Amino acid sequence: MKTCLVVDDSSVIRKVAKRILEGLDFQIMEAEDGQQALDQCQRMLPDAILLDWNMPRMDGYDFLKALRRMPGGDQPKVVFCTTENDVAHIARALHAGANEYIMKPFDRDIVEAKFQEVGLI
Repeated sequence: MKTCLVVDDSSVIRKVAKRILEGLDFQIMEAEDGQQALDQCQRMLPDAILLDWNMPRMDGYDFLKALRRMPGGDQPKVVFCTTENDVAHIARALHAGANEYIMKPFDRDIVEAKFQEVGLI
């Protein structure tokens, strides 16, 4: 079973994402911010990361840059999932190593399509 780390400071978003991803046969790990996510990735790298941008302590952008510098950190497929929808944010995310970008609010069809695009399902 593939693993997905859901990184979002909103417990509601984590819960919705978990329900969707479990339905797609992923084992879910959760983190409330980028620092927690980085700590988890140092213990075990997931196959996928669904990543929010705006979070306390460490935002998604800084987490992604740190992840990609870690040994093996180029392996997880990272899908940003955020309300930040301007071209500059999307370009920064992709340049930092994101594989795809989802806008909030999202549903199962959107998540499934993006995960298929990056080869996770």
